[in-house]
Amino acid sequence: MSPASSATRSSRDVSTRVFEPGRRVPFRELWDSRDLLYFLTWRDVKVRYTQSLIGMGWALAQPLLMMGLITVVLGVLAKVPRPEGVPYALFVLAGLVPWTFFANAVTSASESLVRSSNLVGKVYFPRLIIPVSSMLAWVPDFGVALGLLLVAMVGFGVLPGWAALATPAFVALALLTAASVGTWVAALNVAYRDVKYVVPFALQLGMFATPVVYPADLVPQAYRVLYGLNPMVGVVEGFRWALLGQAAPDRAMIAASVAAVLVVFLTGLRYFRKVEGYFADVI
Repeated sequence: MSPASSATRSSRDVSTRVFEPGRRVPFRELWDSRDLLYFLTWRDVKVRYTQSLIGMGWALAQPLLMMGLITVVLGVLAKVPRPEGVPYALFVLAGLVPWTFFANAVTSASESLVRSSNLVGKVYFPRLIIPVSSMLAWVPDFGVALGLLLVAMVGFGVLPGWAALATPAFVALALLTAASVGTWVAALNVAYRDVKYVVPFALQLGMFATPVVYPADLVPQAYRVLYGLNPMVGVVEGFRWALLGQAAPDRAMIAASVAAVLVVFLTGLRYFRKVEGYFADVI
């Protein structure tokens, strides 16, 4: 066989794919780039705890310290109303676990593209990998904090019932919420660098707009659907219902939260894909 015919046959055997940003949601590209997603996620985890004194212990320290502070200030001094049958400290911890993950994931994702500017400017790959990997890097901490919550439940003598089977669904909802909001703020931060200053302030306000330190029952019935448009309302209320045996949350409020998550997810993807082609030019 001649060299020319061999080259022709080889060229026919090779499948060439062209990646063009901004045309469609790159689910296939994301799957094909899963090794890169894993590498970037693991890199973020290692960098965060490099030369750290207690390492993953911070995943326990952060919710524990916040729980202690909130319990003393709001539970003991301010006497915030609490549901019956559940210690206030455990009630707060059940809200802090998903909220802490969400806040950390969104903060990290907001600066992820700018922080990876050297990578973005060199070669094309699905840019969505960068904010998603920043979010996924907080999943190990989320798992550790969830384990802490289960240990605290045993310590307080609160055992989950059949509703605990729904926990994976609310974990998935927490992941989707963090990824959706993180995608929005990551893309916005490329064009408007002051977004990184707005995000921490918005998250501080968001914690009090979410039933982390108080029960959602305090919100008047007439406003609960509007209140549920905060995506994290459904996540926090769902966690408490599934794990602490609380009364089932208002269905309309949960439905509003799920709908809000889907809207943020779809619009975030659309906006990200629209501006993705310009990242390398302006970053």
